[in-house]
Amino acid sequence: MYKLDLPIDLKEKAAIERRRRAEKERQGRIFNAKHRQIGIDKEALNQQIQDRNWMDDLEQKRAAAFAQDSIRNDTIAQLLQRRQEYDTRENNRAVNEFRALHQQPSAQREWDINDPDFLKKDMPARVSDDDPRCGIAGLQKFQGEDLNSRARNKYQQEQLREWSRMQQENQKRTQQQQQAADQLFFSKQIELDQRAVELQQADEQCRRDINKSIRNYNDALFGENQERRALKKRQEDYDNYAEMANMASSDLLTENPDQAISQFGPHRVVPDRWKGMNEDQLRRIREEQQKQAEEKKRRNEEEQQRENEWNQRRIAEAKAGMILEKQIERERRENEHYLYNDNQRLSNEQRNLKAYLDRVVYTNQPTAAYFTQFNSSSR
Repeated sequence: MYKLDLPIDLKEKAAIERRRRAEKERQGRIFNAKHRQIGIDKEALNQQIQDRNWMDDLEQKRAAAFAQDSIRNDTIAQLLQRRQEYDTRENNRAVNEFRALHQQPSAQREWDINDPDFLKKDMPARVSDDDPRCGIAGLQKFQGEDLNSRARNKYQQEQLREWSRMQQENQKRTQQQQQAADQLFFSKQIELDQRAVELQQADEQCRRDINKSIRNYNDALFGENQERRALKKRQEDYDNYAEMANMASSDLLTENPDQAISQFGPHRVVPDRWKGMNEDQLRRIREEQQKQAEEKKRRNEEEQQRENEWNQRRIAEAKAGMILEKQIERERRENEHYLYNDNQRLSNEQRNLKAYLDRVVYTNQPTAAYFTQFNSSSR
């Protein structure tokens, strides 16, 4: 009914065989203690570190060589640049010396045309009126020119001197007139000053007369004021004496007790007139104070009695508390004793159970076959 002799798939067989072979190789690598490695390869790492250090040293040497080469090239370039600058300066100096010695502007062929001082060195077109170079075609001499300028200038100078002399005479005459006017002004001023002095003297005399009359009036007024003050003082003295007499006989100084009775009732007094209590009032007050002292003493005795009762009650409660604490302590010790006995019983039971297990239950000891089944696969 069922066909059981089917051929095995070659691919599956090859895969199974490949896995078996890989498993054996893996077991050979893992179970071989000589070739098995656990952790990292320290020798390989050390070799890598040495290679890296060697490369770093090589790179540093290479960089140092390049640096030395760069420094040498820079030095050579600086020397060449200095040499070139020196040659340039020497050439420029030689050129300037040649120009200064052999190429002066005055040695040029066109110097008479380009000379900036040519006009300064040349003669003017007309030196004087008798200059023979001034011909008809030169347009340097014309009719109507002022040929007598020297005589005219001399005449003008004499005229200026005459005008100056006339101005000096006018100034002198003006000064004389001014002096005469000043003399007249000074004389008039002296006359006015004398008049002012006379007026001032008259004014001072008038002031003295006025002050004298005012002083007389003030003296009379002072006497009148003195009389008025004396009269006023006598009146004040009389009033003071009368007031003193009234005060001496008044109810205030005599301390009349009837004046302190208020209009609102005999039990009320006027505060500003009250002079104190009488003997009857003082006696009633002392009796009231005595009653208050006795009442206070009675209350203190009652308070002391209540305090004693409370103290006795607290002592009784403290004794009851101590008895209760002793009873609780006794019960606690009994509970601890019971718990100790119970623990002893449980300990004996566990000890017996362990002995039973060791003697009866745990009797099957493992053999060598039990340990060989471990580490038999690489998985």
